[in-house]
Amino acid sequence: MITRNLALEIIKDLGYFPAIGIIGPRQSGKTTLAKLLMEQIGKPTTYLDLESEADRYLLRDAEPWFLANTDRCIIIDEVQLLPQLFPLLRSVIDKNREPARFILLGSASPELVRNSSESLAGRIAFHELSPFGIQELEGVLPLRKHWLRGGYPLAAIAPNDEMAFRWMDSYIRSFVERDLRVILRQDIEPENMRRFLLMLSHLHGGILNISSIANSLNMATATVTKYLDLLEGAFWITRIQPWFVNIGKRLVKSPKLYFRDAGLLHSLLGITNEQQLLSHPVVGASWEGYVIEQIRIATQFKYSYHFYRTQVGAETDLYLRSPQGTTWCIEIKSSNTPVISKGFFQCIEDLKPDRKCIVVPETRPIKRSDGVEIWSLEDFLRTLKNSTTPENDTLGN
Repeated sequence: MITRNLALEIIKDLGYFPAIGIIGPRQSGKTTLAKLLMEQIGKPTTYLDLESEADRYLLRDAEPWFLANTDRCIIIDEVQLLPQLFPLLRSVIDKNREPARFILLGSASPELVRNSSESLAGRIAFHELSPFGIQELEGVLPLRKHWLRGGYPLAAIAPNDEMAFRWMDSYIRSFVERDLRVILRQDIEPENMRRFLLMLSHLHGGILNISSIANSLNMATATVTKYLDLLEGAFWITRIQPWFVNIGKRLVKSPKLYFRDAGLLHSLLGITNEQQLLSHPVVGASWEGYVIEQIRIATQFKYSYHFYRTQVGAETDLYLRSPQGTTWCIEIKSSNTPVISKGFFQCIEDLKPDRKCIVVPETRPIKRSDGVEIWSLEDFLRTLKNSTTPENDTLGN
């Protein structure tokens, strides 16, 4: 059994909050984690899946009595499918605020968060469960294999690359043909979404231009915006926003677009083995998006994540700010012998970060005379986890 990094934090919250929300993409392991946590805290559970007609009936028609008259923890999967449940949960919780009464699992974050924030404010703690991060698979899957396959459990631990991408193809097909309609309640033609996803895969790591996408696909800009919001809400993509600072320079103001899971990106592009990946034109952008997502997972989405680019060439792939205020300028290179651009040093001059780092696939830690640190991704994630101030520096010189 692979231990999820979120488990300990969720267990702490289960000891205080009446309800816990675990949100994340389909097939990321939410149900498995919820059941495992209940075994660890020793409380009997009842699992209800709102994709099941029988379970929907139980909650829809018998819910007041059932929810209020049990000492079990009730796990409700795909809770966004029954939005009228949230006001009832509030009433039930207010009558008995015992911890760990409900675990709500959802695959559509905007709707779930909106409904719960209106009804369960102060009663629920949310956690986002991503597919496996590389730190969770240490000793199980090599970094390059994880980069290729992504972190969805059934792809990551598949016996070979062929089976991993057969599963991924099926996952994509299920999303466009079923999940959009059944889980996300969206009436979108599957072929339109396939074309849209393929277009986005070729734009991965680039500056987002909605008008250009609309013109290329003969869609209205409002439709493109809707599709982007939908994919972001389903945890497929992320838009990294530019960092704005009043330095009197012209800045790029549009976000950059990334697929959150590298395996999804590679499947859409027809990349199914390491040789294809390393020789593909997308390799640099793929590694950049992969590193950014691994950093977000390792920091549990609690930091501030931006890029920085001026019209005259100052640039950093990731400007990272911790809750304590520590800042990093991070350049991401797919080569283990990176060439540092003049634009990165210009960015450092503009932003004056506490740390300036280059992240590559494999290297020993190096600290240059100009203060730039060069890290392998796995070493960087370890030091980032333990570093909250510039003085907490475990880097060898």
